Amino acid sequence: MSGRPVPPRTRRIAVNRLRTLLTICAMVLGLTALLGPQAVAAAGCGGGHLADGVACTSYVADPPHADPPAKRTGTSVDVNGKLHVCGVHLCNQYDRSVQLRGMSTHGIQWFGKCYNAASLDALAEEWNADLLRVAMYVQEGGYETDPAGFTGRVNGLVDMAEARGMYAMVDFHILTPGDPNNNLDRAKTFFASVAARNADKKNVIYEIANEPNGVGWTAIKDYAEQVIPVIRAADPDAVIVVGTRGWSSLGTSDGSNENEVVNNPVRADNIMYAFHFYAASHKDPYRATLSRAASQLPLFVTEFGTVSATGGGAMDRVSTTAWLDLLDQLRIGYANWTYSDADESSAAFRPGTCDGGDYSGSGVLTESGALIKNRISTPDSFPTG
Repeated sequence: MSGRPVPPRTRRIAVNRLRTLLTICAMVLGLTALLGPQAVAAAGCGGGHLADGVACTSYVADPPHADPPAKRTGTSVDVNGKLHVCGVHLCNQYDRSVQLRGMSTHGIQWFGKCYNAASLDALAEEWNADLLRVAMYVQEGGYETDPAGFTGRVNGLVDMAEARGMYAMVDFHILTPGDPNNNLDRAKTFFASVAARNADKKNVIYEIANEPNGVGWTAIKDYAEQVIPVIRAADPDAVIVVGTRGWSSLGTSDGSNENEVVNNPVRADNIMYAFHFYAASHKDPYRATLSRAASQLPLFVTEFGTVSATGGGAMDRVSTTAWLDLLDQLRIGYANWTYSDADESSAAFRPGTCDGGDYSGSGVLTESGALIKNRISTPDSFPTG
């Protein structure tokens, strides 16, 4: 240093620069304290500097509740980790809401040949699906005929989904009889085994009763409050989905509505409620029920079809699109019925596809399969991560 006096103008410039630097630093520190270090915006870090050559580390802007970058890296399970319920949403390991989109198997006792390495590769890689719902029927040639064998099949599909970064929803597919209490002992045995075996996995969701029917909400709730503790004993943090009255319509198909659940919820944490629809049969009244309920209950559309409630008939493209737009808007996850080559219009694949073993491209898809694949494979406008 020369020791020469600094001219007043130079001193003022230096002081002003210092004040500017201090102001910017204070803003950065304030943002960091408010939003966390990863939320400091790249703005202000311009070319990697604040002012006068002071280096600035650039972070991806990510304030609370804002959507993350549109392009994710890694699989859905890699990005989102273990899921949980927060408020009325399904949330990931970062407490962000996530919308899982995927497919349901048909009954694995009938269509087991459709679920192999090639078909699940297609679902994960071409369809960009987050979710495989494993429909294990209890009756109709299902679990009750071979408990150990069907438990093993379910576990195998859980592993295959995990290897491809997809979540697996284990569906205890009761339908006839419709009162889940008729299968209470079987449910306890099955879920005790599956939960103990898969407790350390991040990708498992339990759906404890597919479509209760011919029975009131009180009986369904009583069933749930006996089965949930069995799962919790082995896997205390798992997300559990509870079926609802009227074929999981929140009572709408029985002339009721969501209020019976809102006013008398299941006494358990980290649970969601199932809602099912078939687009050609279930339209505005059902959409109104879902819309009202979504502000009060955590919902998951664990099964829906693009056709009539029979699983057949013509695809209703207009109603299906209205439903999917609504689910996207409300951030409600869904699984389409079905990822199979069943000889019915709800199936995603043309009959005979599973015999050939080629699940790629559009030539193997039905009209329904093409529509749903296009929706699922399109990047989520509200990306996960």
